Amino acid sequence: MARATTTSDVYNAVAEPQRRRILALLRTGQKAASEIADALALAPSPTSKHLRVLRQVGLVSVREDGRHRHYTLNAQPLREVHAWTGGFEQFWSENFDRLEAYVEELGHLEDDHATD
Repeated sequence: MARATTTSDVYNAVAEPQRRRILALLRTGQKAASEIADALALAPSPTSKHLRVLRQVGLVSVREDGRHRHYTLNAQPLREVHAWTGGFEQFWSENFDRLEAYVEELGHLEDDHATD
């Protein structure tokens, strides 16, 4: 069963690829909504919807300047996501270590067959 979409969940917010692209753009500094739309080749309406979700979960803040809205990254809510994904680091590290040992073992077997 699919999860219900919620805008109060940072995990759902960053699950959407376009929103991750927006966050990546904002890592370099504040951007106007129009700059974000242009950089991602998105129409203003979907850009606005994505920015609204990111704002609702606290990942971006907005500063209004006349008719323009400027967005800034707030990475603080990503700490929870980072902590959760960091828990898998040991899992991947151990798997890569096993893979490396296996590849080395195959290399030794090939060397042994080459000298026969």
